Amino acid sequence: MASASLWIYRLLLGGLLPVALPAIKLHQWFAGKSRPRFRDRLARSVPQLPEGGVWIQAVSVGEVELARGLVAELEERAPDLPLFLTATTATGLELARRTLGDRMPIFPCPIDLPGPVNRVFEASRPRLLVLVETELWPEMLHQAGLREVPVAVVNARLSPGSFAGYRRVAGRLRTLLAPLALVLARTEADAERFAGLNVPRERIVVSGNVKYDLEADRRPLAWEDDIREVAGNRPIMVAGSTMEGEEAQVLDALAGLSADGTTPFLILAPRHPERFDSVARLMAERGLVFSRRSSGERIPSGADAYLIDTIGELARSYRLARVAFIGGSLVPTGGHNPLEPAVWGVPVLSGHHVHNFQEVYDEMIEAGGARLVAGSAELRVAAAAWLDEPAFATAAGNSGREVVERNRGATSRTASALLDLLGGE
Repeated sequence: MASASLWIYRLLLGGLLPVALPAIKLHQWFAGKSRPRFRDRLARSVPQLPEGGVWIQAVSVGEVELARGLVAELEERAPDLPLFLTATTATGLELARRTLGDRMPIFPCPIDLPGPVNRVFEASRPRLLVLVETELWPEMLHQAGLREVPVAVVNARLSPGSFAGYRRVAGRLRTLLAPLALVLARTEADAERFAGLNVPRERIVVSGNVKYDLEADRRPLAWEDDIREVAGNRPIMVAGSTMEGEEAQVLDALAGLSADGTTPFLILAPRHPERFDSVARLMAERGLVFSRRSSGERIPSGADAYLIDTIGELARSYRLARVAFIGGSLVPTGGHNPLEPAVWGVPVLSGHHVHNFQEVYDEMIEAGGARLVAGSAELRVAAAAWLDEPAFATAAGNSGREVVERNRGATSRTASALLDLLGGE
């Protein structure tokens, strides 16, 4: 039976949705932001799904990337185990369909209301629901509990801020979190926070951070040779996953480097597709000679920069860099994954807003593979130290790669725990 808190949640979400949907669509149209179709999220036409398997729910690109490694491990160990994946964002769905779509059904995460969630459960009758990182949807958890489907949270993380918010309603969460059969936490701190929300400690295991198991993607880039030719003797700096307000600071730092006598070639990759055009306009306004990946055109001789305005190539582009800047960190977003350049032995610069990857940054900074900066001026100085001294940059990058290597193994431990939960499948 649904709790009073769940009924309130249903009434609020169901009541607000008809009002909010037109505003969301209007904002989407003005911002150029792509979202999964609303009718698809209602799950009225769920694809044919294998019964008795594992439902994996990821949010966006980062969670899908994490899920890919876990899927590969599960497929190797239990090739007959049916799998399917849902994702919440359009970019996450695009990546999942491109990389996993030939191996399993991929479709949008259902809206967290009884009808859509029930339709997915009825179509698949899963034996296990796997939530990537912190995807605690009340209706999804409730219906899993009704069906006695165990729920596992993998690479589970709970920031101090999120924990403080959840902690205020911990009493109401007890029933909601009851279906959690297994929480595979990244760190001991994450484990303690989940325990603080009344998840039984015997259901919580510290399995490590799956993101350390990231493998270098060695597939060729169609434009790699052009970049190397155009860059010539100039060192390459990759600024990836940048957010609004950060591109201007990166370009300010680049102008300062040029004034100081160091002229790096910049590869710039904004985080969100809806901002590609505005970033291109900013680069043009700054007088940069650049090419856009989406144009498919050859990079002009003497170009200053290259704009990656497509999805799926950023992680591979870091192998071209002498130094990388990871966005979402000069603005209070929480930072993005510094392990993508580290796996290539590339040193990392970020702003101070890195709480989404705090433990990773702490270890990389201590090892000398990463450094935090406060703005464009500090970014210029820190970048110059590595751009001007290749041996210094190589040593720093190797230190970061060593951090990755000594923390590997979480994917294997996670797969083992999930298969044990399924009865040693």
